[in-house]
Amino acid sequence: MGKVLIGYATRSEETKGIADLIAEGIRMSGNEAVIKRVAEIKSEEDLNGYDAYLFGSPTYHGEMITSMKQLLFIAERAELEGKPGGTFGSYGWSGEAAGRIFDTMSHIYKMKMTEDGPLMLKAGWVGGGIQAAQNYGKNICAMI
Repeated sequence: MGKVLIGYATRSEETKGIADLIAEGIRMSGNEAVIKRVAEIKSEEDLNGYDAYLFGSPTYHGEMITSMKQLLFIAERAELEGKPGGTFGSYGWSGEAAGRIFDTMSHIYKMKMTEDGPLMLKAGWVGGGIQAAQNYGKNICAMI
């Protein structure tokens, strides 16, 4: 059984909703999901002890939320190389945040990122979002 950290930033709780759905998929696959707001992660030690990592942020004015940027600086000092990872986000019209986080995890941290790419949803409950988010969680666990 693996232990997966889902760190998320949110403004309107849509990204939290997606995190909760991804966690359901992780649990369905027999693994443990730990969900945390990124503001709860204060140091690289807070990132220790996980087998896979998922980070999510909504896109707001073409950018990720500031608290997610702060987490990315913290994570740069953590030992994440080779660990499975994925990203997700909610968006209104553009959705760049999840892709930027994905690229950071892949190229800077040298993580083993899911072939699914970033998961971008308007909301978890819209247009098949529930199934897509649950499957994303399952697919991350298959990489552990």
